[in-house]
Amino acid sequence: MRFGLERMHRVLDELGHPERSPAIHVVGTNGKSSTTAMAAAILTEEGHRVGAYTSPHVTDWTERVAVDGVPVGIDQLAAALATVRDVARVLPDDDPITQFEALTAAAFVCFERAGADVLVVEAGLGGRYDASNVLDDAVVVLTNVSLEHTQLLGDTVAEIAGEKMAVAADGCERLVIGNLDAEASEAVAAECASRNLSGWRVGTEITAHQAGAGLEVRTPNGTTEPFPAPAGAGFVRDNAALAVGAVERLLGRAARAGSLTRAFAQASVPGRLERVGEIDGTTVLLDGAHNAAGMEALASVVPDVLPYGAPVAVVSVLADKDAGAMMAAIAPVCVRVVATTSTHRRSASAEYVAAHARRAGVEAEAVENPATAVARAISLAGPGGQVLVCGSLYLLLDLRRGLVAAAAEAPATLARARGRAAGTP
Repeated sequence: MRFGLERMHRVLDELGHPERSPAIHVVGTNGKSSTTAMAAAILTEEGHRVGAYTSPHVTDWTERVAVDGVPVGIDQLAAALATVRDVARVLPDDDPITQFEALTAAAFVCFERAGADVLVVEAGLGGRYDASNVLDDAVVVLTNVSLEHTQLLGDTVAEIAGEKMAVAADGCERLVIGNLDAEASEAVAAECASRNLSGWRVGTEITAHQAGAGLEVRTPNGTTEPFPAPAGAGFVRDNAALAVGAVERLLGRAARAGSLTRAFAQASVPGRLERVGEIDGTTVLLDGAHNAAGMEALASVVPDVLPYGAPVAVVSVLADKDAGAMMAAIAPVCVRVVATTSTHRRSASAEYVAAHARRAGVEAEAVENPATAVARAISLAGPGGQVLVCGSLYLLLDLRRGLVAAAAEAPATLARARGRAAGTP
């Protein structure tokens, strides 16, 4: 990783600028992938050919590059990467293209070859020097801002907000800003004032309300008809409102009710509140929350997405994250923690994570191997119980493929287990 946009601009120039389509650019600390997926799904239902770029992947590299909600084939991605490799030879030997830059350029090539007429692009890290910051006149979505990657982006929320909002050109009037806490809201307001930025905010120009079994979103274009509410509450619905607002800013009109209903019935992102099914009668849910703010947001929806009592949590944390704050956030909604160590080289030890969990007031044990840890959690939860896997996207990378396969092969015992627990046949 080397900051700077010179390499991307030169490679895209050699490629003939495949990135030059109307676009939504999604930046922020958490919720970017979900917001990207929802906005892309709405645009597809509105009749567009939509390219969506997200990161990181959980199981397969092709997850990052999707057209109309379907990941591109490995052959298509390989061909695009080969094209990028060939043109990247124009770069000097002492400043070659980076991995993320190559992937981002390849995504644009895939979208152009697939005939995409609209793009929804998630930033990788920060914004100002991120490889995705090459879009012209995009609608800019800021999901939220909290302390992350401070060694790269700055030590304060204000500095980090500035780095993320740098993707918007001075005078941009098409910002769509998420539901921010007081500190982030103050930082964003100052950035907007200094650079003459304006747009819609969740909580003012955009609001989301429960309407029976559905969700309705109000924007300056009017109020949508109720559509199926995304799983969970709070930040999940805020992200849905952000997606609706971003699409309406891009289209210049209200989204159609039928488009929203169809889009939210199918929009999903691997590893984001993903219910993989049941294994040995135990429900297993995966979520990519990997920092303190993400864990707080996840904890707020656990009772909604796992309604049958507190789950056993399988948690791994990278060493550069605030494990204490993360465990303090998730511990109150868990009955027990099985701490583990992902295979990533920066993963903290299982005992280190377990110690922080105990300090947060929940029983915890350390099991270094991720597969053994999740098997232990399933055993502890038992039939009818629930397991939550979180703390690191690298942990999900280690476990997701095996868990999905195990759930697909498992007998449907969950309903029977809960029936026995309730005393019914």
